[in-house]
Amino acid sequence: MKDLTPRKEDLNPIEIASRDEIGALQLKRLKWSLKHAYDNVPFYKASFDAAGVHPDDLTTLSDLAKFPFTVKQDLRDNYPFGMFAVPRDQIARIHASSGTTGQPTVVGYTQTDLNVWGEVVARSLRASGLRPGDLLHNAYGYGLFTGGLGIHLGADSLGLTTVPISGGMTQRQVRLIEDFQPKGITVTPSYALSILDEYAAQGLDPRQSPLEVGIFGAEPWTNAMRLEIEEAFDMHAVDIYGLSEVMGPGVANECVETKDGLHIWEDHFYPEIINPETGEPVADGEQGELVFTSLSKEAFPIIRYRTRDLTRLLPGTARSMRRMEKITGRSDDMIILRGVNVFPTQIEEQLMTVKGLAAHFQIELSRPGRMDKMRILTEAAEGFSGNDDRVHAAAELAHKIKSTVGISVKVDVSDPGGVERSQGKAVRILDKRPKT
Repeated sequence: MKDLTPRKEDLNPIEIASRDEIGALQLKRLKWSLKHAYDNVPFYKASFDAAGVHPDDLTTLSDLAKFPFTVKQDLRDNYPFGMFAVPRDQIARIHASSGTTGQPTVVGYTQTDLNVWGEVVARSLRASGLRPGDLLHNAYGYGLFTGGLGIHLGADSLGLTTVPISGGMTQRQVRLIEDFQPKGITVTPSYALSILDEYAAQGLDPRQSPLEVGIFGAEPWTNAMRLEIEEAFDMHAVDIYGLSEVMGPGVANECVETKDGLHIWEDHFYPEIINPETGEPVADGEQGELVFTSLSKEAFPIIRYRTRDLTRLLPGTARSMRRMEKITGRSDDMIILRGVNVFPTQIEEQLMTVKGLAAHFQIELSRPGRMDKMRILTEAAEGFSGNDDRVHAAAELAHKIKSTVGISVKVDVSDPGGVERSQGKAVRILDKRPKT
């Protein structure tokens, strides 16, 4: 793999500023953001008043812990535009969640917000190893989902040449990668595996592809999957983080030269880690739930938003800004099976160590009697489709899950291609348990 480390002179000075400089800017912007939300969003005025706090009560960064949390239900309760802090005619763009699990959550951006979004995504793309003039194959979905258009905004800001292919039509994805010769690809890690499968189906060697870096986000993925993708494509694989409620993609990104966690662009997003059960802040370095407060958003300020993502904060390395570890899971996708906490990433980590299995999987939960049961739906890797191979691989995976996670599972191994493919975020959990 090529050395894609960006030049120091190409970085924004705030990325390598002192911690004192970053902290001073954060405090100034945090005071503004709290006041902006309190003065212009009725929800925040009522929330702060009910908690007995006022924006003037913030004199240090640690004072933020006095303020109440915002959760996704608050956004749904104020659907569609109740969380906006500027008049509707000042909104330059609106995005929204799919609403497949409830009322959609709607977010808005002023033109200034879009400029900031473009700048932080540009930072992320540059940190990943891309440079002005490089060609980017953007396979994130376009539309109300923030992924495709958010990445496109940052690519324009950095001066890239963007192929806005979006998701789906995997055969065409491979053809255009080979024909257009992009240096980078932005895509969910699960869909990258589908593209990898298509390379095999077309008899092409992915290691000979033009791709030098893949920028993967929108779902948790493990370092084991990183290594598989890097080896398969002979390219760097870096992690990008974001969520629409906070901005979209570009809240944090790994640096290609270190790949040791995602640097948070702390001049625009203030991170906290809390105990997910008590809500109390924990010290940097301790694992817990990630909470974000926006520092510069005009249209849609967000105060202490509980992301449900589980991680920990670490000191900066390649940049001065703090890092967050790769997301290990979400507090709301944690499976409790017979008293044991299980995350899909734990299953993925073990799956990646079994030679005879491909990286695609789903977790099926059922309750045929009084006890919950878990079945892992996997598929054979190419060249390992014999019955004995499947039986051995299934037994090996079940043993590894029992030894490391502490639960007994049934493993089914189908033919190659037997596990449902995702063209966006992977559907990892199939919950077939009775709802009553």
